[in-house]
Amino acid sequence: MGSFRLLVTDEIDPDGVELLRAERSFIVDEIPTPKPDELLERIGNYDAFVGRSATRLPAEVLRRATRLRVIGRAGVGTDNIDIPAATTLGIAIINAPGGNTVAVAELFFGTLIGLVRHLPRAVSTMREGKWDRSQLLGTELRGRSLGIIGLGRIGGEVATRARAFGMTLTAYDPYVTDERFDMLRVARANSLEDLLAASDVVTVHTPLNPETTGMIGARELSLLPAGAIVANLARGGIVEESALSDALRDGAVGGAILDVYTQEPLDPASPLRALPNVVLTPHLGASTAEGQRNVAVDVCVAVRDALLNGELSRAINVVGGIDGRWDEIRPALVLARRMASIGRAMLADRGHRAVDAISLRVGRDLSEAGNLLAASAAAGALDSIIDGVRLNLVNARALAENRGIALSVTTARSNDPDNGAQVTIRSGSHEMCISGVAPEGSGPRLTRIDGFSVDVTPRRTLLVLTNDDVPGVIGRVGTLLGNSAVNIAEYHQARLSAGGDALAAVSVDGNITETVRQQLLSLPDIKSATVIDFSTLDPAGEEAWT
Repeated sequence: MGSFRLLVTDEIDPDGVELLRAERSFIVDEIPTPKPDELLERIGNYDAFVGRSATRLPAEVLRRATRLRVIGRAGVGTDNIDIPAATTLGIAIINAPGGNTVAVAELFFGTLIGLVRHLPRAVSTMREGKWDRSQLLGTELRGRSLGIIGLGRIGGEVATRARAFGMTLTAYDPYVTDERFDMLRVARANSLEDLLAASDVVTVHTPLNPETTGMIGARELSLLPAGAIVANLARGGIVEESALSDALRDGAVGGAILDVYTQEPLDPASPLRALPNVVLTPHLGASTAEGQRNVAVDVCVAVRDALLNGELSRAINVVGGIDGRWDEIRPALVLARRMASIGRAMLADRGHRAVDAISLRVGRDLSEAGNLLAASAAAGALDSIIDGVRLNLVNARALAENRGIALSVTTARSNDPDNGAQVTIRSGSHEMCISGVAPEGSGPRLTRIDGFSVDVTPRRTLLVLTNDDVPGVIGRVGTLLGNSAVNIAEYHQARLSAGGDALAAVSVDGNITETVRQQLLSLPDIKSATVIDFSTLDPAGEEAWT
């Protein structure tokens, strides 16, 4: 395998950078946050990018990144990356959602206590030589109701710590199971409105997306009890800042804690800066030594594994559901892609080049990875069809659907192997079914091609022949391939009935040229000869798929 070049920006923690530098095949360029023009000039030289939120990666930059395979975001948020553009271009995006959860949760309680105990004002007046003890009467957290919007990693850490303060806990998160609510001992609110109406303190811990942008506006703020506190340590734009400023000024909201803003840095003229009942911090949520190290190491490990092993289970723009089972699922990914390549090639050799649909049937052991396997099958069906675009698990489904190819996944029947799969490629009224098994710890094997039972490993090159079941065919094929310096790894001959149609699946070590294929077709009793060259798969090389 050749070397990979990586660009690291935004002062990633040294422990993460050193982890990348330790790889012999990595060339790591570390620079401060680049200006847009500099990034546009540089990005085309790199296979991977690792940074934080300061470096923006819009579509214009990503289109210049013709070598880029993976983007690593040292942190949770990815709003500085054009995710649709990256997905279309086949660039995996990996973040580090777990590394800074404790840092954010601790900052929330630090700022909340600071607000209710007037700590910023107390510190300021003491520095001025004053002793305003009588004017700094605070309140306690015990007994207050805390409403958590988003009960993911950070929301869960907040809930755990809030219980120690004696707070009453309610959360709103339609994407989290009842089991998680029960585990964290948090009451579930049926709606955002219900949560707001019952909360003395509301804290937001969701990503910024079309659903959450402006989630807390003037209407929502009006639902809060008198004197309630609003905290946003997630992403700027989830809470409407102008509406919050008005509510704080009018006394409808008792206080606010903000660590993130719609535009950063926060405008010096922002009315939020002048309000006494607000604690403002300059996006410090992940700014602990431990948090920065954790997210850097997490994302650098994931970027390393993506480049070296094709490990994409951490990519947020890959439909997965395999939860750490990458090594277990990997043979099935190889199998699905290669079965689809075989089916498409055989249909094309019969004059049916347009692919209308790809159907995948997976065994019970592979059912959770069905969508990921469908992406792999889509990549196999599109091999040699799409030019000029990187084709991989990131963008294969979208590219197939853009071409009008229907994708479907079903669970295998009871008599199918648990670790098996079947891919059916349809072109008009014609279809081709290929089946195989993917045992954990070994390479995938084909078990059925177009109704014929076979047992062969789809190595670098596979030759599929159809012929009459008559004596001498195998010998003539073997002699021709030997004379052409093509070494046969496996040769499996199958037939439906004696003297009828037969099929041979021949796995070879080298390449079979078009000249050799034509010579095979000229042999007596050979009806078709389809050559599938798997070495042309994802440019990351065989290591990414085998």
